[in-house]
Amino acid sequence: MKDFPVALQLYSVREDMAADMEATLKKVKALGYDGVEFAGLFGKTAAEVKALCAEVGLTPISAHVAMLDLMKDPGLFNVYKEIGCEFIVVPYLPNEYRPGAEKFDEVITNCQELYEKAAAAGLKLCYHNHDFEFVKLGDKYGLDILFEKVPDMMPELDCCWVKVAGEEPTDYIRKYAGREEILHLKDFVGSKSENMYALIGIDENEKKDTAGKFEFRPVGSGVQNFPAILEAAKEVGIKWVVVEQDAPSMGKTAMECAETSINYLKSL
Repeated sequence: MKDFPVALQLYSVREDMAADMEATLKKVKALGYDGVEFAGLFGKTAAEVKALCAEVGLTPISAHVAMLDLMKDPGLFNVYKEIGCEFIVVPYLPNEYRPGAEKFDEVITNCQELYEKAAAAGLKLCYHNHDFEFVKLGDKYGLDILFEKVPDMMPELDCCWVKVAGEEPTDYIRKYAGREEILHLKDFVGSKSENMYALIGIDENEKKDTAGKFEFRPVGSGVQNFPAILEAAKEVGIKWVVVEQDAPSMGKTAMECAETSINYLKSL
């Protein structure tokens, strides 16, 4: 695939990262990835992570950092700027902050403030969706209201969750043309079910559905039409595509899933 550089969201290989960050980054590079998106630094300093990326030859493009962590410690912006990231991404919202819940207005206010702090640090603020933002508040989805109220915040659309919510990823990519620079490529099989958030490792209280109603898959191994998605991404000027798989599947390890994804993308 020649149109985009490809990064890996390191949450996909989080256990490997926790065990040995250096070895994991070297493996990611060897598979053919161009960059990485962070989800934690596993006890490393910004200087150490920057040096590792430079040594291995991976571009540190972005980082997922919880909204409340950023509000509590604005110094995190400078940490990721030092590493060399261009984007900082709000990745997820707890139940009480989701569209339709009591604190959703705080999300809008917080993201407005976080945009200013990101810009002051030389970073671009993005928001990464799940399916729960696709709740109608009046005649608009909560996701669209958020982007309307924080017009300078960039979408980091997640193709899996857009599709799970019942919308077409290509439509949403085109909807925000001119405002997107990074896109999450994620594949799956099945449909919306109770086990989804247990599978991503956030809500461990949810029962994991061993029947496999919903399952994350390597890119190209599920239901998504990636040639169409990538064509739409090319049209709107996406700069980076980011592979993410929240949980391994198909009898593969997390790193093997990352390999299957990049090999599929190389074949296009």
